[in-house]
Amino acid sequence: MSPEEFSIALKALDWKQSDFCRMAGVNKSTPSRWMTLDSPIPDWVPKFLGMGLEVKRLHDTYVLPPKAGKKSDA
Repeated sequence: MSPEEFSIALKALDWKQSDFCRMAGVNKSTPSRWMTLDSPIPDWVPKFLGMGLEVKRLHDTYVLPPKAGKKSDA
């Protein structure tokens, strides 16, 4: 995962770096090191963000009210 892909995933989740740090249990300076290429992004990070994106998709699909003009299956 590149720093740009990391930023795009955070934006898609509507998370700040501090949100990611809190949820992933990493030090608040860790993403900064990834963004400046001082430290590589570990392999678990894209998987963690992917799970977050899937939860968001499921939430948006099944929990949020239907958008106006969209028929429901009920």
